Amino acid sequence: MSALLFTIDRHSLLISLCLAGCLICGSSEIVHADEVDDFIRAEMTKRKIPGLQLAVIRDNKITKVASYGLANIEDAVAVENDTLFSINSITKAFAGVAFMQLVEQGKLDISASISTYLPNLPAAWQGLNIKQLMSHTSGLPAILAPSDSVKLISDEGIDASWALVQTLPNEFAAGSEFKYNQTNYVLIGQLIERVSGRSFTDFINKNQLLKVGMQRTEEAGFSNLNNVVPHSARRYTYYYGTELANISAAVFPPLLYPATGMSSTASELANWLIALQTGKLLQKPSSIETLWTPALLDNGQTRGFNDLLNGYALGWPVVVRDEHPALGPEGGDRGAFFTYPQDDLSIIVLTNLMGAVPSRFIDDIASVYIPEMRRDNGFGLPPAVKVLWRELEAKGYDNAINVAQSLQDTRNLQFVEADLNSWGYSLLSQDKLQAALDVFLLNSYLFPDSANTYDSMAETHWLLGNIDAAIIGYEKVLGMQPENNYARDQLAKLKSLETE
Repeated sequence: MSALLFTIDRHSLLISLCLAGCLICGSSEIVHADEVDDFIRAEMTKRKIPGLQLAVIRDNKITKVASYGLANIEDAVAVENDTLFSINSITKAFAGVAFMQLVEQGKLDISASISTYLPNLPAAWQGLNIKQLMSHTSGLPAILAPSDSVKLISDEGIDASWALVQTLPNEFAAGSEFKYNQTNYVLIGQLIERVSGRSFTDFINKNQLLKVGMQRTEEAGFSNLNNVVPHSARRYTYYYGTELANISAAVFPPLLYPATGMSSTASELANWLIALQTGKLLQKPSSIETLWTPALLDNGQTRGFNDLLNGYALGWPVVVRDEHPALGPEGGDRGAFFTYPQDDLSIIVLTNLMGAVPSRFIDDIASVYIPEMRRDNGFGLPPAVKVLWRELEAKGYDNAINVAQSLQDTRNLQFVEADLNSWGYSLLSQDKLQAALDVFLLNSYLFPDSANTYDSMAETHWLLGNIDAAIIGYEKVLGMQPENNYARDQLAKLKSLETE
């Protein structure tokens, strides 16, 4: 077996041994598990995460720092509190702070067009304002290939790619859509360098890392995705197949540093967040408000990566919601932190698994400190779905169709397919499989022309061992979408199970 590939069983065994031997690896003392530790261990097992760092901030004080699992599976090296993790696009949050520092110095105007500071740009780019660039609503063409998050659009390198992207048409009218695009942050980096008179990395080091005392982050520099940096967590993924594999090195040239490339530790990021929120990095409270306010599209709506990170501010993804809104920078599908401004709480989770997506479980960690955020208390559900949740908790999920019809008739509630689908998957993540199935059955009843409702229902039937029902579900999907290769593959797998 290659040294670069490990089976899931061996990987899980090594992590289990580490977690069983010492809950917080790298510490000289054994620390008894609390509720957060128990949750983290369970989540690591479920998501097959090799190694993880955690930091919790309450009222601008670090109240918990912990490390779990393995930084290096090959050599059974445990994660320690000073182990460096790649933070990828979390780098953009640092770029956002750098931008606001220059605004406070009177050197930048957030509403100005980019051509005010960078005059030699294509004509189609000159009218774009800086907030559109920082919030990915500019419509600029992409400097990275659409099918590969690390491949430049030209095989001839960064200079050729930069020249090429400037000849391409814009993808949409500025302000009309959200589309994550690294070209925006190439320009932001150039802007910061032009106005400050320093390289982007020097500006970040002087005005943020050195001010906060982020020694490990400074040592790592901006190219840990390629360079060998001592005491760093190796990077793994299941994206390449069914076995755990090392992620290939990615060479990001300096032009892309404002978009990605930094590495840090959970505790140093915690200190940076505290410095930001206590006036050490930005002097004016209004600067924080500007930094964290999500951009609005022309239709007045916010947009972001998904249903959770549904807004984007100045380098900071935003969780826009009425209850416990949050800022949620994330990077590489493996690291994230959530800051809850109304709750004086921040939680940082760094992992070495691309695909861990900690943004999907940080709210669950927060619920330990804020019980009303528990998902089994209905937190995060849209208003109409929350009313339905209360009724089904009392009357049983097997009555979902009748209860929903009654609520539509008596209270004029309107349900949205996507909201019900998200709720079903939330129930799945809580291991409430039968309740999730009942919600998906309701969704297919309310929206019988949607193939996605039958796909979710079929998946859940399969998880419950209802093979025949799962087959019927995927056949329904294919009947509506004959080109759906995913449903066809799932159906083939199910039918092979039938013949075994």
